[in-house]
Amino acid sequence: MNDRRRTRTAFAFAFAWFCLTGVSTQAAEQTNFLVILADDLGYSDLGCYGGEINTPNLDALAAGGLKYTQFYNTARCWPTRAALMTGYYPQQVRRDGMPGTTRQYGGGGKRPDWALTLAERLRPAGYRTYHSGKWHIDGKPIEHGFDRSDEATRSPGFFDSIRKKNRDPKFYRTTATAQHAIECLQEHGELYPEQPFFHYLAFHAPHFPLHALPEDIERYRDRYLAGWDALREQRKQRQATLGLGVGELSPIETEVGPPYDFPDQIKQLGAGEINRPVAWDTLTEQQQRFQATKMAIHTAMVDRMDREIGRVIDQLEEMGEFENTWICFLSDNGASAEIMVRGEGHDPTASPGSAETYLCLGPGFSSAANTPFRRHKTWVHEGGTSTPFIVHWPKGIGSSDERRTNVGHAIDITPTVLEIAEVQPKFGDAPPMSGRSLVPTFENEQAVIHDELWFYHEGNWALRQGDWKIIHSNIARPFPWQRSETAANESKGDAHWKLYDLSHDRAEQHDLADQHPDRVKQMANRWWELQGQFLKDSTWSIGKAVGSN
Repeated sequence: MNDRRRTRTAFAFAFAWFCLTGVSTQAAEQTNFLVILADDLGYSDLGCYGGEINTPNLDALAAGGLKYTQFYNTARCWPTRAALMTGYYPQQVRRDGMPGTTRQYGGGGKRPDWALTLAERLRPAGYRTYHSGKWHIDGKPIEHGFDRSDEATRSPGFFDSIRKKNRDPKFYRTTATAQHAIECLQEHGELYPEQPFFHYLAFHAPHFPLHALPEDIERYRDRYLAGWDALREQRKQRQATLGLGVGELSPIETEVGPPYDFPDQIKQLGAGEINRPVAWDTLTEQQQRFQATKMAIHTAMVDRMDREIGRVIDQLEEMGEFENTWICFLSDNGASAEIMVRGEGHDPTASPGSAETYLCLGPGFSSAANTPFRRHKTWVHEGGTSTPFIVHWPKGIGSSDERRTNVGHAIDITPTVLEIAEVQPKFGDAPPMSGRSLVPTFENEQAVIHDELWFYHEGNWALRQGDWKIIHSNIARPFPWQRSETAANESKGDAHWKLYDLSHDRAEQHDLADQHPDRVKQMANRWWELQGQFLKDSTWSIGKAVGSN
């Protein structure tokens, strides 16, 4: 019997003994929580969602729990984090813009006092709260309900800064993030065994710059030389074999490149870089090798993240808390088509993926990472907003290795955790959460959590009602968006809505707007009605934060 199975068996006997004898602790009675968030992970990157990347630990969580196929984020990092942590659409809490808002909304926006974090709601109920990794929400974690926090940042990339005289050559951000989580859990087990815990584990991977350990890159170095067209077909076939039921494969939009144009920066990357996802066989050999290497680094980053998640799971098992911990995993947006050079710059002579380089995935392999969907991060098409979503909780969920088609969103994580923790939020004069608890979906695939979901990011608008979805898309967007005249003058008359039936067309290929003009009009009016409500919510002030039971 291996160590992991031996640990699980020992815990099962111990738990049964507690139940029979009536001897228990608060920690045994109250559920722990581990929320894991990836950054710029594509819908099909995980093995259990059709990917070829080695992700055995996340695949095992899916096999032991639930795998959702219609779960959404906000298409961008900081809005999704605000949604996840508060239970509100980011526009309601000023963490993303929309028509009618000012520059005080968005990545620099400050949440209203009533928009408490999940940690702030859990701590009064006796939970110890921990944060490891990326934050990207206003304020600091320690100021907003977390007992311990470490962003594991040594530079704009994943390695220690190349500008430091005494840089640590062994530092790697993904490993450091997991190590901090492990140390928090170890401390918890030693000092606070009577308390339940909430841990927010937010990896930076696989966000650019594409930085990975050499040994991880080597495992995938030549894997992608067949190109993005072949990879998309391979992943789609695996999705069919897995029974994911996510529809047809969207054609690559060869005219859609990065969402922002940085030609001078792209030029620094050399002749191997291209900013459009053209047919693979039209590329030069140099371009093919360069693009395949970038995908190998992206893959290595995902592989390493999964390995580190495995170490965190091992720690939970060692503590005897794995069965009693509600674990979920998701991504903050789809894979990214962005190409730029930031941070500490790019040395074209350095080994790709090293600290001296600054590479981005780009639209070609981003399209493959988001298989089978259309578009990328920042767009509110399915490719930008669809995320893998895994839920694992042996103590509380009777089903395992099952697919869930219930429609859900990052705004649902806070109310779900609060329901399981038996914490009733007090809203006072604050608006009610837009998120809904996912608990009914754990055993019932027919449970309807949302009649509609609303989307907006940087000139891209969408609304999903049932299986119908309308989209207005702004391909050519000025940058930075919040400071542009276009953003300031957005109005109802600017919309050119397209309509899709997602029950047959998750790839968003068949525009039905001309066939259903009344439906488009009704849904468009509803989009603006919700925009007005969110604007009202965002300006609501009660003078002080409201606590929880």
